[in-house]
Formats: sequence, structure tokens, C-alpha cells
Amino acid sequence: MINGGLTMIQVNMERVLKNLTEIIQIDSESYHEGPMTDYLQKYFEDRGYEVYRDQAGKIVGGDHSGNLMVHIPGTLPGEGICLNAHQDTVKPGLGIKPVLENGILKSSGDTILAADDKSGIAMIMELLDLLTETKTPHRDLYLLFTICEESGLYGAKNFDYSKLPVKNIFALDGAGKPNVLLKSGAGKDSLSITFHGKTAHGGIEPEKGINAIAVAASAISRIPFGRIDPETTSNIGRIEGGGATNIVTDEVNFTCEVRSHSKEQLDNQVKKIVDACNAAAKEFGATVDIEIDHFCPPHKPDPDCFLCRLTHQAMVDEGLTPEYDVSNGCGDSNIFSGHGFNCTGVSTGMFDVHTTKEYLDLNIFEQITKVVWRMLTMDFK
Repeated sequence: MINGGLTMIQVNMERVLKNLTEIIQIDSESYHEGPMTDYLQKYFEDRGYEVYRDQAGKIVGGDHSGNLMVHIPGTLPGEGICLNAHQDTVKPGLGIKPVLENGILKSSGDTILAADDKSGIAMIMELLDLLTETKTPHRDLYLLFTICEESGLYGAKNFDYSKLPVKNIFALDGAGKPNVLLKSGAGKDSLSITFHGKTAHGGIEPEKGINAIAVAASAISRIPFGRIDPETTSNIGRIEGGGATNIVTDEVNFTCEVRSHSKEQLDNQVKKIVDACNAAAKEFGATVDIEIDHFCPPHKPDPDCFLCRLTHQAMVDEGLTPEYDVSNGCGDSNIFSGHGFNCTGVSTGMFDVHTTKEYLDLNIFEQITKVVWRMLTMDFK
């Protein structure tokens, strides 16, 4: 049920720009988010909130940074929500100088803008200010700011989820149009495969050697790569090994990945790679070491879950027509979903992310802020 008396708000874009400009200029490339973590902890503690900070930065080999979680107690009955954004940025992300032109925020051109994902952080800051100013009743709210999302989702992978009692996580980390909702996100496994042959003189006694290059080539020839099916892709990324032409190569390594929206297909394709490599090694009398990194599981939000229905309704009420899309990219939501949370998210208005042409459309930012406001304050079951 939806409360027809919902209090609507005016987003303070002057304050948004001030906050955005300030946090964008805090350097926080992956593994070096410490200053951003410090800033956010002080920001929320100064407003009287208790902040949980973990040691994820040290765990993943970074600085003193950590995942942060803040609880904003709610007064509306029903399910609570956790808003999520990540603290880190990609490179080049040092010394960013944001420039505003006709409602578009961009960098000076020699760095990224860091709208990915400081626009999400700024949106959370504005929503909290609006809730405080208007004293509008809202559902129970948690804020989760992760580290090392860009470098491997390592903050999310090292968070203690027993600290988070709600089951809905909403990510403010999307790019593009404001009305797109994620229908499915691919899972990913990465493999590093090393063949061990036997060295010998390539001109005098090659029959005494086992050429690891030939073993790897045989294995790769047995493996399907590219588009496997509508939900699954596989790609070989790097192969290395060997030396002089008169030496039988005794070691070769190659790396590959599999992505799929189906856990069954992900596992099946990885098994095909493993089986092909083991078969080739056996045929040539070589050995093989296979390392598999289960990078992240597939993420398929349940369209009938509370969070998805709430997001859809808030968009419609804001005058947007929701569109559903699939993505072969990976994000923190894949990890959250793997821990049993309901997850979805929206665009914050950023475009051309991970490039020096990155920009933030402030009109979309404002519109999505109002969508999330509705999600936090409307009576919906």
C-alpha cells in the first residue's frame, strides 16, 4: 500500500555540488581509500551516528581504509533498506579537478571524474540531510560504504554480514539512463592454468622433452571460447612461456575467464576447461596446475521481492517507465546476492565511467535522488 500523503522534497543541488566537489577531490584509488574512509567516519560521527568500521583495507593489502556501516533508525513499519556505494575509484584518480558546465559535472580532462561512485555517496549524504531537515518518517535505514570495489569487489568480500540485519541492499552505483533496472548480472570465474613439460635441446634431442607450448595449444584447441550461449561467455586473456627456439619449453601459463547469468552454465563451462587441460596434459605426459578464482556469483534479483517492487513503484510514481536490462559486468551486488540479500540499484546519472571523459548529469542525479526518497519514505508493503 502506498501513502498518498507522501512528503515530497526539493533536492538542495547547491549543497549537493558542494559535497560532490569536496569528496571528488579526496584521492581514493583502490587500496588507498584511507582518507575517504576517515572523511566519511567523521562526517557521520559529527552528526551523532555510530559508525562501524572494519579492517578490510589491511586485510586486502591496502592502507588503513575499511568498509563503513551506519545505522539510521527508522520510524516507518516494515522492511528496512541498506543503501550502498563504494569509496574507491579507478586510475587516473589523483588530483581530480571537477568542472561544472550547463548542468554537467566533468573532470578537467586528464583524470576520471570519480562520479563512480562518489555520486552515490553524495546522494546518500543529501538524502540524510533531507530526512533530518524535514523530520519525515522513513523506514529503517543502513548505509554501507565498501572499499576496493573496482579492484575486485574485495571490500564486499571481506565484510562481516552478521552486522547487517536487513535483507535489502540498494546500490547507488549505476551508469546511464535513470529508468533502467538490473534484471540479471553475470557471475564470473577466473582461471590461471600452468602446464609443466620437460626441457630438452630442441635441435639435438627434442624427443626427450615435453613441449608445454604444444600441450597448452592442444588444450586450448579443445575449449570453446567466445559467446557460448545467450547467457554465457568465455575468453582467453593471456598466454606466456617459452624462450629460445632451440629449447623445448617446459612451462606455459594461460589465463581465461567464464561469465554467465546461470550458475549451472558457469560451472559447466569451467568444467569443460578443466577437463580439456587435464586430458591434454595426460596425452602428452605433462602435468598441469589449475587455479580457479570464483570471482563472484551470478546476480538475479527476484522481481517479486519487496525491494524490486518498491523500486519499480517509486520510479513509476516519479514519472519514469522502468526498463529491465542484463549486464555482464560485476559489482558489489553480486557478492551481496551471494550472501542471500535482495539487491538491485539504479543509475546516479554518470556516463563514460572509467575514462577521462566521465561526466555526471545533475538532472538525472536529482531525479534519482527523488526516486530513492520515495523508496525511503513511502508506506509500501
